[in-house]
Amino acid sequence: MRPNLKGLKVAVMGGDARDLVIVEELAASGALVNVTGLPAKVKPGVAAFQEQEECLHGINALVLPVPGINEDGLIYAPLADQPLTLTEQLISIMPSNIPVFVGVAGQKLVRLMEQKELRLIELMKIDEVAIYNSIPSAEGAIQMAMEMLPITIHGCTAYVLGFGRTGATLARLLGAMGAKTRVAARRKEPLARIAEMNLTPIPFDQLSKSLREADAIFNTVPSMVLTGEILENVSPEAVIIDLASAPGGTDFQAANKLGIKAVLAPGLPGRVAPKTAGRILARTILGFLAEEMAGR
Repeated sequence: MRPNLKGLKVAVMGGDARDLVIVEELAASGALVNVTGLPAKVKPGVAAFQEQEECLHGINALVLPVPGINEDGLIYAPLADQPLTLTEQLISIMPSNIPVFVGVAGQKLVRLMEQKELRLIELMKIDEVAIYNSIPSAEGAIQMAMEMLPITIHGCTAYVLGFGRTGATLARLLGAMGAKTRVAARRKEPLARIAEMNLTPIPFDQLSKSLREADAIFNTVPSMVLTGEILENVSPEAVIIDLASAPGGTDFQAANKLGIKAVLAPGLPGRVAPKTAGRILARTILGFLAEEMAGR
């Protein structure tokens, strides 16, 4: 059941197919939605603007794309007709203390928000969002592996590096599909949980020795773990799918020299299941805004 957001005006700037879903969900909840840099259907409750300034006037909340903005202020807007830039001048138009939703905020965005005392909400740091998001991430990673490997997932030897929210979901799914699943973690508690799931726990300090048997390696650790030295122990017939945020946790140059297929694949939910990913984000945004209205 959707909350009633009647009376709220929300701006959505840039984004991809996930943000189109967010626009639809906001409008269906009664909010007035101002859109720029996104080919949303104009209908009652949804207004499209060419000028960013007009989009931001009198809003109660701003929704930015999951990747946010880069250090030049450019908003991630692959569906826009022209580049969108978030500037200090645009920020000055917005009322103070309103929520600004983004997936992950870089330093530039953090600085802009602090200047106007806007409340920055990083959706990907919310456990609920990250756990739900791990489902399309895991499915997308396995889809990539199936396309890259000459063998089935069932019976293959798969390594998952890291046992966080995405790593745990991915390991469980691989195990359920019949892969011989090894999971690398550092601490005793996750290693115990991996064993409880009937998967094979691998302490990170033993990873290099055991990777020789890997058919597929999935990295979720956002730091360099697959170094050139470790990759020398990996078969050139193995594939590596790195799900960590750029630049990932793989020495891609070394992998290329060794003839190992390695790809960086962050942001899979928006690519393989944009409608599901959009609904996950929309549910959290709508819930937050409903609480805001209740607390007025």
